[in-house]
Amino acid sequence: MNLTVTGTPLLEWSGDGLAIGLFEGAELSSDVAALDQKLSGAIAELIADAEFKGKSGSTASTRIAGSPIRKLLLVGLGKSEAFNPEALRRSGAAAAKLAKRERCKTLGVTLPLWNDDAAVTTQAIVEGIELGLYKDVRFKSEPDENGKIDAIELLGLAGQEAAIEKARQICSGVFLARELVAAPANYVTPVTMAETALAIANEYGLEIQILEKEDCEKLGMGAFLGVAQASDLPPKFIHITYKTQGTPRKKVAIIGKGLTFDSGGLNIKGAGSGIEMMKTDMGGAGATFGAVKAIAQLKPDVEVHFISAVTENMISGRAIHPGDILTASNGKTIEINNTDAEGRLTLADALVYAEKLGVDAIVDLATLTGACVIALGDNIAGLWSPNDELADQLLKASEQSGEKLWRMPMEEKYFESMKSGIADMKNTGARAGGAISAALFLKQYVKETAWAHLDVAGPVWTDKENGYNGSGATGYGVRLLVDWVLS
Repeated sequence: MNLTVTGTPLLEWSGDGLAIGLFEGAELSSDVAALDQKLSGAIAELIADAEFKGKSGSTASTRIAGSPIRKLLLVGLGKSEAFNPEALRRSGAAAAKLAKRERCKTLGVTLPLWNDDAAVTTQAIVEGIELGLYKDVRFKSEPDENGKIDAIELLGLAGQEAAIEKARQICSGVFLARELVAAPANYVTPVTMAETALAIANEYGLEIQILEKEDCEKLGMGAFLGVAQASDLPPKFIHITYKTQGTPRKKVAIIGKGLTFDSGGLNIKGAGSGIEMMKTDMGGAGATFGAVKAIAQLKPDVEVHFISAVTENMISGRAIHPGDILTASNGKTIEINNTDAEGRLTLADALVYAEKLGVDAIVDLATLTGACVIALGDNIAGLWSPNDELADQLLKASEQSGEKLWRMPMEEKYFESMKSGIADMKNTGARAGGAISAALFLKQYVKETAWAHLDVAGPVWTDKENGYNGSGATGYGVRLLVDWVLS
């Protein structure tokens, strides 16, 4: 699909479909009113016939006879006082999906500027269009090509080619994350994850180190290897490094939980547990890999370490037992009282490893707890951090990217339920506040570095179409991470 910006005036544009954004309850702008007059009142007529109110996400369309514009498409922007880049993303997606349904080969899009910033406006619209039109057909025997759009022009945004390129680079990372998370566990394994990481590193000239089981044993990664020991597939500890030319402005580490399948171990997931969806338990690693791809193309003046301890959590005669004690790479001992709380064990050794790199900050992403989904629902990730500055940076990146975060408390008293009589700690605590105690567990593996934990169990997947996310894997976290790194 050819996506361009143009300075062609609204009154002079011609093509299959023209999408116009309208605010809720607002009068038509002068340009749109002039177009309406040129089209003999077709816009006002469509608004009346469709009872179009301009509510966010709403759309309407009609055919225009005897006009250089074959179809007129209206897209609701919501209330003007709530207008932001996220509204532009959603509107761009709505326009593109409507044009596809209406079988428009060419599409013109006219949406208002946000904060008089043409670059941010262009980037947001393009992200919405790209993400909204994405469809995963890898496992379909007969892909549906109906309604394919050949070209989209963004009106009134001439000269913003760089913003289009940036948006597409970021979206390429989101697409990778979506594809990794959506693919079943017989396609995405620890071995294929390592192959994917190697391919990314080779394509963009990045440093990569893949630690095998023996390497992890030498580093004392008993927590990670304890989870991995039941699987027939070898664990892979993946470390990709992006380095800028010259002195980096900052050095950071991003860690993604990489459980390519989670059976629950000997505490096997039962009926109604959603075990069939445990292919998504590497959503943190998927976002991490997607961020690698985007950042390698954007080339910021930072140094970023992307880390994932990748394995399956399976059942066999080698599986860890409830009651076993594992020793992490910082020497802390862990009594296993639930083998289904495995992600935090892999992250523990990854956090110890990351801190030894001497970075300024560490952020981990993990589909860690169902408790976080109960607390915040499917659209919002939880944020835990003892560092206010880092937390504020991530919340600001959340606002910019439209990927929602909510800061949660680090209630130290909750760690008491994780105390063990025979080891330093248990791997789970009381059911109440389970997402908080999980974050407190991770905190034991970071000594001094600024650190934040994101529980992304809810937003990495959606069962129904939501804005620019179709049903399935959302690629959540890639845009948030990119905005944080670039900040």
